Amino acid sequence: MFYYIKGVLEYKDKDFIVIDNNGLGLKVFVSASTIDKAPAIGGMVRLFTYFHVREDIMALYGFLSKEELDMFELLISVSGVGPKAGLAVLSALSPIKLGLAIMGGDTKSLTSVSGIGSKTAHRIILELKDKIHSDNVLADDTEVIYNTNINSGDHIQEAIHALISLGYSSNEANTAVRKIEQDGMDTESLIKAALKILMK
Repeated sequence: MFYYIKGVLEYKDKDFIVIDNNGLGLKVFVSASTIDKAPAIGGMVRLFTYFHVREDIMALYGFLSKEELDMFELLISVSGVGPKAGLAVLSALSPIKLGLAIMGGDTKSLTSVSGIGSKTAHRIILELKDKIHSDNVLADDTEVIYNTNINSGDHIQEAIHALISLGYSSNEANTAVRKIEQDGMDTESLIKAALKILMK
């Protein structure tokens, strides 16, 4: 129904924001990461949206990136995973970390999310593992990462900084990158290889 909404950010709460769009205040449920990245009150914001309709409720869910929306829609396609659980997962795991957890069968990362038990974690992996591919998971995130990294031309340092920006510690990032055979590898290849090590 709505592809995206754009307006002035009027209010923030722990799990939703209010956007003023031409005098209409829209309550939009969002992940914790979206709240963290949203502008200050009074700033302009654009969110990709998912409109959830049931007999007893209508709710609007918003996402700063198309990738986060796509991952949300995959999550709620899983039996037993509703919109609130989907947002909880995306509040704890970025789309790239979630995608890698699913591809790697990493139930530990999924069960670290409040409300996601072992059975649900296994179901998410089972139902989504064939729908997620590494190129899709990594492409857009690595592009954003490059824009925030140092301009040294040093692929190793760029990869390390990229991993740190994804939430890994400096020690974890350094250790993973140093384990890789680096000859002839560009930054993106190093990031992908290091993430495979970190997700084991």
